[in-house]
Amino acid sequence: MDPDLISKKDLLLETGISYGQLYRWKRKGLIPEEWFVRKSTFTGTETFFPRDKMMARVERILSMKDEDLSLDAIADAVTPDLSGVSMTAEEAVERGVVSTVAAEAYAVTHPDTGSLRYGDLLSAYVVDALLKTGDVTADEGRLVLETLEGSLPGFEGREVDVLVARKMGVAMCLIVSSSAEAAFDQGTKVVARVNLTEMTEALSARLK
Repeated sequence: MDPDLISKKDLLLETGISYGQLYRWKRKGLIPEEWFVRKSTFTGTETFFPRDKMMARVERILSMKDEDLSLDAIADAVTPDLSGVSMTAEEAVERGVVSTVAAEAYAVTHPDTGSLRYGDLLSAYVVDALLKTGDVTADEGRLVLETLEGSLPGFEGREVDVLVARKMGVAMCLIVSSSAEAAFDQGTKVVARVNLTEMTEALSARLK
C-alpha cells in the first residue's frame, strides 16, 4: 500500500478519534472531501487519506478542541472566509504576505490593478513560493500567474498541485490533481510542484 496514505481504520486507531467524529468534521468542512480517497483492496473498497496532511489536521483540530472551541469556531480557524480581503501590492509586501519580487511579477501582468483581492493574493503567494525555490525564473512566475488566473476557477474545491515543467528552455505550467502522477517525454523536466491546499492554508495563516 502507498506509504503516503493511511487507511480509515488505522487513522481511527492511531488518533483515538471515532467514526462519528471523523464524519462530523467532514460535514463541517474541517476535512476536505478530496482527502477521502476510495481504493480497491483485497477485502473490497476502503477509504484512505493523505497520511501527513490528515495526521496534521487531526492534531490541529484536537488541540483546538482542548481549548473548548466549538466545531464552528474550529472550522472558521481552519478554513476562514477571506473572500473580502483586499490590499495593495505595497501593503502585501509590508505585511510579509509576498516578496517584492512576486509583487513586481504581478504588477507586470496587471499594471492597472490597484488592490489585490484574496484570489489575486493567492496567485501571487504561489508565485512567490515557487520563485523562492530558485528553480523558477521571473518569466516562468508570470506564466504561473496567467495559468492560475485562467484555469484555477475550474478546479475550485478540488485538491490540486501547481506544476512547472521545462523542455529545451521552454516552460509550461499545469494544474493537476494532487493524487495524479504527471508523465512527460524524456526531454521534459519538472522543476517545481506545490500543493494549492497547503499554499491556501499558509496564506490564510498570514492574513488572519
